[in-house]
Amino acid sequence: MNACSVRLQIFLQLQAVNKELCSKFESCLGASPSRIEILHYLLQHEEVTQSALQGEVNIDAAAVTRHLKQLEAAGTIVRYKKANDQRATWVKLEEEAKRHIQQSFHEKSQFVDETLAGFSDAELEQFLQMLSKVSENVSRVTKKQLGGENHEPNV
Repeated sequence: MNACSVRLQIFLQLQAVNKELCSKFESCLGASPSRIEILHYLLQHEEVTQSALQGEVNIDAAAVTRHLKQLEAAGTIVRYKKANDQRATWVKLEEEAKRHIQQSFHEKSQFVDETLAGFSDAELEQFLQMLSKVSENVSRVTKKQLGGENHEPNV
């Protein structure tokens, strides 16, 4: 196989693995990646203002608000104002939801362990470095494209 063909095969394999991982991971946790990010942040923090949450997660503010409204309607979170500060809206997980999420994250951890089974610590370190390099390259290419530069792919 020539270098161009190998690069294409790697790219296609990354796409296929990503699609399958996302599907399995979401079914394992029963939520989208954005919602998982919100829930994980709330699990780590007892209570937080909605504006602070919006600043901490990598999701636009309008989407965070939509997720929070849906989570509130489902009884997963509570949004409230404090007596001493009526300007800020505070968010926290309901206790039952917290237990459920902790169990889901335990299942997620098992899923990750099983997915990466058979790799040595050294292989995992090398794999992480390689994925980081791919991520940096994707960011660089994306920035170039957003900057209006034409760039011919090396495929």
